[in-house]
Amino acid sequence: MSQKVLRRGDQAPGSGLQAVFTTQKYSKGPIAIPSPPENPDEVKAKCDSFLFESFTVEDAWELGHHLYARLLPFSPQKPTLISISLASGQILFQCAVGSGTMPDNELWVQRKRNTVLRFGTSTWFQHCKYAGDEEAFRVKFGMSPAQAEKYAIHGGGIPIRVKGVEGIVGVVVVSGLKQHEDHGVIVDVINDTYGEVH
Repeated sequence: MSQKVLRRGDQAPGSGLQAVFTTQKYSKGPIAIPSPPENPDEVKAKCDSFLFESFTVEDAWELGHHLYARLLPFSPQKPTLISISLASGQILFQCAVGSGTMPDNELWVQRKRNTVLRFGTSTWFQHCKYAGDEEAFRVKFGMSPAQAEKYAIHGGGIPIRVKGVEGIVGVVVVSGLKQHEDHGVIVDVINDTYGEVH
């Protein structure tokens, strides 16, 4: 089964920022984040990575703001960090949502990004594949404890691919919620914001 190619639903620049303003003005509180599947095969089929028609700085900016708008109602109780980067490591969008994020969130972002880039899958897929057993994950890849500390098999890191481009182009990471929510919010926002190219 080929992966569907996605394009932003609203191509006008600023739709993500408009979503932030709308959330600030009209939000009645957080909307529950759908939980992703936990079966590795189902994760792989439904929400492990996304194939975009293109992925530019503008795409990262819009996606980042849509994530910000979605996470803003959670921020009084659960501040989060959003980070969107290219596979090269260049950060295209990064911001804290609410006050109270810690330097530790930045470390989690880096560890999740490292996992996505090394293994070419979402961190949630790795979590489900190894049932959250970090020691089994470490042993499987022959990593020392110090090497394994560079990776996280906790939800919240998702690869972005582009049609016709080999490998991962970008990585979207959320840190600060429960790990299934970190993953689920990215999936929810992409599914809500992007439509299939016909």
